Amino acid sequence: MRKIRVWDLPTRLFHWSLALLVATAVITQSIGGNAMTWHFRAGYAVLALIAFRLAWGFIGPRYARFASFIYGPSTIVGYVAGGKQALKEKYLGHNPLGSLSVFALLAVVLAQAASGLFSNDDIAYDGPMVKFITKELSDQITWFHKDLNAWLVYGLVALHVAAIVFYRVRKRQNLVRAMITGDQEVDFDAVPADDSWKTRLLALVVLALCAAGVTYLVTLR
Repeated sequence: MRKIRVWDLPTRLFHWSLALLVATAVITQSIGGNAMTWHFRAGYAVLALIAFRLAWGFIGPRYARFASFIYGPSTIVGYVAGGKQALKEKYLGHNPLGSLSVFALLAVVLAQAASGLFSNDDIAYDGPMVKFITKELSDQITWFHKDLNAWLVYGLVALHVAAIVFYRVRKRQNLVRAMITGDQEVDFDAVPADDSWKTRLLALVVLALCAAGVTYLVTLR
């Protein structure tokens, strides 16, 4: 067994920052009142992070790129139906089932953050883009944001946690540790991800551009 760098530092920071911000958004929304100011701020930060991850999925290191974990339907079905044999397959990064989880989480969290821009609470807080649409449409988007998509986020997060527990118990793989250290233990030859300072600097520039874009968007008049 030897350690291979799979998750670059920007990808790891994205993962844990997104988890923290989603938790912050849920807690502040539950508190309400003045805490909603932080709910909106968390949402803006989530939007910037998702934009960064989408860009990083094309220009990031080997295992952060979407191309490294896009699998066809037959591969996914074979992995799910493969039973014990499928569990023996060697994957660096996301396996076929894990890839579905990643894309689903990115999609629903993006939808949640984007819909929040157009939502209102009929009391004191409106999303920054509400002024560009009708009240009726804003109410429909608010329903989607609060009563539909939010539960999809909760469900996918629960499945994500369950998968981590499953891999820890059944396959003796500590996915949490891998996402902290960036390394995965393997017993086969593999090419490590580029986690150099050049890569990290590129990520910082991309994140800054994404943050600037979101700031511009939410301050439009």
